[in-house]
Amino acid sequence: MKATGIVRRIDDLGRVVVPKEIRRTLRIREGDPLEIFTDREGEIILKKYSPIGELGQFAGLYAESLAQTSGCLVCITDKDHVIAAAGAGKKDFDGKPISKQLEHVITDRETFYAQKDEKGFVKITLDDAGDFQSQVVSTIISEGDAIGSVVMYNREEGSGMGETESKLARVAAGFLGKQMEQ
Repeated sequence: MKATGIVRRIDDLGRVVVPKEIRRTLRIREGDPLEIFTDREGEIILKKYSPIGELGQFAGLYAESLAQTSGCLVCITDKDHVIAAAGAGKKDFDGKPISKQLEHVITDRETFYAQKDEKGFVKITLDDAGDFQSQVVSTIISEGDAIGSVVMYNREEGSGMGETESKLARVAAGFLGKQMEQ
């Protein structure tokens, strides 16, 4: 664990304020759920809760199947990180924090496909090198909340994404959203 040097007191209702600098660094926004853990040494650990993270292994299998079927790189994200990636180049994406552009896409509940040179093309992670030529992004919605996205990436020039890949991504997003509701 990393010491921050910040000390806060608990108020009479048992509340403690997480400093703004830490919230900003960890991308914790007002209303975000946090999991609370304790350990044997008496430490309390707060971890940002990812509802879709519970489906991590299942999402990985779904991404693998979708990547094999489509021949594309497939990433499944929550609102902060790529939780599953499959296909050529998955090591560059798996577990990485998502870009602000993709955060906005998820918040706005968008589904689209775009070519690299179009203004709607978004980087998926903060350090996305932009090696891909086309993409499809579909937001995962569960119980009315946007909780993540399904992204399909294609490296091949001239073979852009189309309606078929868009439908595949929408089906995947819809299926994962329904799994979260159970």
